[in-house]
Amino acid sequence: MSLFGTALAGMIAMSAAMGFGRFSYTPILPGMLSGVPLSPADAGFIASANFAGYLAGAVLAAYGWATGHERKIALLALLANALLLAAMAATDSVLVFAVIRFLAGLASAFAMIFTSSIVLSHGMAAGNDHVQAAHFGGAGVGIALSSVMVMLIGLIFADGASWRADWITGALFSALSLVAVWALLPLEPVRAGNSGKEPPIAWKLPTVLLTLSYGIFGFGYVITATFLVTIARMDAAGRTVEFLCWFIAGLTATVALFAWRPLVRPLGLGWVYVATLLVEAVGVLATVLLPHLIAPLIGGALFGVTFLAITAYGLQIGRKLVPESARRIFATMTAAFGLGQIIGPIVAGWIAERTGSFTVPTYIAAAALILCAALVLPVIKRLH
Repeated sequence: MSLFGTALAGMIAMSAAMGFGRFSYTPILPGMLSGVPLSPADAGFIASANFAGYLAGAVLAAYGWATGHERKIALLALLANALLLAAMAATDSVLVFAVIRFLAGLASAFAMIFTSSIVLSHGMAAGNDHVQAAHFGGAGVGIALSSVMVMLIGLIFADGASWRADWITGALFSALSLVAVWALLPLEPVRAGNSGKEPPIAWKLPTVLLTLSYGIFGFGYVITATFLVTIARMDAAGRTVEFLCWFIAGLTATVALFAWRPLVRPLGLGWVYVATLLVEAVGVLATVLLPHLIAPLIGGALFGVTFLAITAYGLQIGRKLVPESARRIFATMTAAFGLGQIIGPIVAGWIAERTGSFTVPTYIAAAALILCAALVLPVIKRLH
């Protein structure tokens, strides 16, 4: 299997599992709020159920039971992803939505982690950084495509019905993606020389600070990630702005790792991680501080160009701090991130329902991102 085919498999898998499986909820949500209907608190609860499933998947994937079965699990997870997307169109119960999204979170975590274990290992073995950038960029491709999907379906269906068609179309895309990944994904990861059981993480202050920062990042990013299009709808920015803000977020996310990569060598991973967090904080604030017609566009662009880079570079820093326990720190940081993003939508939905807007939750999210950057400053010295 060519390295190009491996990178393409990763991109397609991430597009289906993350772009559609996790993040298509964002552009579909405004239609569900009016069509089901849902309250902001309901919407936050359903989103948090998805992130709880993702956390459960990350924790389960941390153990060694899957060794030798990575490809099979990744493909089964992509199949489950497609089925669960379709299931969202078959109900209007908040509780059932939450159960489906929990299972979808579990499936997306398995698909992401086990596909990544195969794709990234081949990229590292070949010494090719572009494989990682293309793989994670797939999430941005899925985000952009889901935005186009919602816009086109909105032109065909009335508001009350369009959200069901959105979920079914996303399921069809994910099913086609499964076929492509099955054809392209290598049979197994490249095994490291030392593939035995990893030692427990040696918890020193830099590792604690990084993990805490990464967990709070999960809280800070997820409010915009969940409610950006809904904020545009509540501000009456218009359907074109609603489409463009998430479409732009997807496009910028697609190229994010390619865009930040030239800065890693001169600045170092730590400073790039700090810079991306601060840029994202600016983008989050932009969604509520700028005029309504441009706020979601600027916010979407800055969100897209940073959140995948923060995700990837944060995990790389963890690997550098505890290289002897790389898989354990990956899973632990992902779990911390998962806890943060479970709390975020619940808090944001609850506050928005009581205040009538997402302004206060957005300020809280921006403050959280700035705190993330501050927490990791003492860690940077350890990376040089």
